[in-house]
Amino acid sequence: MDAISVETSPIEGQKPGTSGLRKKTRVFMGPHYLENYVQAIFDGIGGVAGKTLVVGGDGRYFNDRAIQVILRMMAASGAARAIVGQDGILSTPAASNLIRKRGTDGGLILSASHNPGGPDEDFGLKYNGPNGGPASEGVTDRIFAATKEVRSYRILEAQDVDLSAQGESSLGGMVVEVVDPVADYAALMEELFDFDAIRALFAGGFTMRFDAMHAVTGPYARAILEERLGAVPGTVVNAVPSPDFGGGHPDPNPIWAKPLMDLMMGADAPDFGAASDGDGDRNMIVGRGCYVTPSDSLAVLAANAHLAPAYAGGLAGVARSMPTSGAVDRVAEAMGIDCYETPTGWKFFGTLLDAGRATLCGEESAGTGSDHVREKDGVWAVLLWLNILASTGRSVADLMADHWTRFGRNYYSRHDYEAVDAGLAEEIMGDLSARLGDLPETMAGGLTVSAADEFGYTDPVDGSTASGQGLRVWFEGGARAVFRLSGTGTEGATVRVYLERLETAPDALHQEPQAALAPVIAAAEELTGLRAKTGRAGPDVVT
Repeated sequence: MDAISVETSPIEGQKPGTSGLRKKTRVFMGPHYLENYVQAIFDGIGGVAGKTLVVGGDGRYFNDRAIQVILRMMAASGAARAIVGQDGILSTPAASNLIRKRGTDGGLILSASHNPGGPDEDFGLKYNGPNGGPASEGVTDRIFAATKEVRSYRILEAQDVDLSAQGESSLGGMVVEVVDPVADYAALMEELFDFDAIRALFAGGFTMRFDAMHAVTGPYARAILEERLGAVPGTVVNAVPSPDFGGGHPDPNPIWAKPLMDLMMGADAPDFGAASDGDGDRNMIVGRGCYVTPSDSLAVLAANAHLAPAYAGGLAGVARSMPTSGAVDRVAEAMGIDCYETPTGWKFFGTLLDAGRATLCGEESAGTGSDHVREKDGVWAVLLWLNILASTGRSVADLMADHWTRFGRNYYSRHDYEAVDAGLAEEIMGDLSARLGDLPETMAGGLTVSAADEFGYTDPVDGSTASGQGLRVWFEGGARAVFRLSGTGTEGATVRVYLERLETAPDALHQEPQAALAPVIAAAEELTGLRAKTGRAGPDVVT
């Protein structure tokens, strides 16, 4: 085995987004593309000589080949050990747990999250730090700077490492340790939750459907729900990870998880439904005849987390991304704990979790998690819901009705305009940004604007700042619209419009959300002209 140095040159467009670098798979498969970015990661973190890194991914197309390249580059650069999930599989939260449990120097996670997979679809790679969380802004900046300076990379000339069997082998001078991708994670879940209570729930006839969407959580959900908790075989469907996610879009929302939604809204619905995404960090929660928005899910979990053993002592605080609804804010106020509003991107929760200021965190994009790892965690969220259902004996619909009666209801929806011409998207956002200062006391869609700004953030722990994080417009009466360009797509631009209205009247808590939000929807269109400017009848995706 010989380590060779390969000459290369910088490749444009390797700037990491909110969670690593995501591009079309064929872009990553191009000459030097993957290798350049891996070398930039190594350079950005100060090299990998003598270090131990976790490596794994969601099983999407090209993961297997990319992992072999990464291992050969690690070995050639003097890494001491690579801890790899069997067959290259590791959910993102499981990888975070391994990084933390084994005290490694970080990890490389191969995933494009909820984006579709396949040779003509999407691929991604990100570095997570020693705390198990996504790279900080400072590290991300150093990685990006390195992509513009790379001139060569080192790689070992060697045969593929056998990742099909657990155990240790050597690659050059580096140890490759292949581990069970599920075992450590499942053990952590058993420490956090009352598995006996959940077992009794299933033993009493409670029924559930978990749609793994042909993605990474299939093995995790089967091992935990069916094997450890006693859910009937077949509770977990689409459980075998597929390189193209069964030809589907592994995004757990009512659009892409429509078969689950149809089942849960039907006459023969089980008691509880859930889904997770490509790499296992997102979740969707559905009760019989009752869809729970991610914002509401975060609020309900915060209000009831004390029912699970890990959170019986209460929460230090909660945090949400700025576009997420204010539902959890109302819970935090009632509980007398802090609530932090951060930019979109799980990395912004990391300092709050590390400092013990927040225990639960969540994003409107179906991500919720706690201080048990430093990533959002789909299976964790499902288990916390099950623990709450087992402890209360209530249905999902009853829990939601009780919650809205106590705290009020934040009607909420996200409207996505996908694959918009990037220049046009920037123009739309720029036009609105330029008018923010003039908006207060003006009318839009029949609503009076009370305030408007561009969100910026100063981390209360380390003082780091982030600017340009989205445009916010508030209306009299407690409504809000937020406008952002997404950082998770791979072509064009996605303009996201977040719509929210608080309702506290007891007789108005069970409206259809789009109808309840109609005035805010009209105001958002009047402010931006999105439909007219993009030539579309409406958003591509409504969640």
